[in-house]
Amino acid sequence: MLLTLTKNKFYYRIRQELKTKNPALSGDIYFKVRIKRAFYPAKWDAHPNQIMSEEKNVETHNNASKKKIPEINPGMTIRVYQKIKELNIKGEEKERTQYFEGIVIAKKHGKEKGGTITVRKVSDGVGVEKIFPLNLPTIEKIEVKKQEKVRRAKLYFLRKGYKKKLKEKKVS
Repeated sequence: MLLTLTKNKFYYRIRQELKTKNPALSGDIYFKVRIKRAFYPAKWDAHPNQIMSEEKNVETHNNASKKKIPEINPGMTIRVYQKIKELNIKGEEKERTQYFEGIVIAKKHGKEKGGTITVRKVSDGVGVEKIFPLNLPTIEKIEVKKQEKVRRAKLYFLRKGYKKKLKEKKVS
């Protein structure tokens, strides 16, 4: 049996369903559920908290094995090395590494799967910004060059031609 929740209900009480399928879980159990999340009763053989902790452990293990991401904060000058595939004149695919060096002006969603950083540099008087997903498979490595002292989480004021130079902090 598959239970699907409606858009408006984030908290849904499924005690009656659990009582019929698994009498061991007959107590008052409330689940915080995402929109349109499906529940499969066969999955609830163990206590829900145990299942959730096991899923988190599996996710963190998978993310840790992929690649090591350094601690990145706004105000850091970083160099992002990215693999790029190109076609030459003969039509052969070649792969090379290109780096993009600039200051981090925003970091969103931390180290989650969908976490991103916005890197800005000024090239020939033109501002260039790139948004890099942190878990992008084409990113080989990220080097931290220096750290400026900033008091904001988002440095969007740098877009408007901030004239003062940011003070540098020592990077350990």
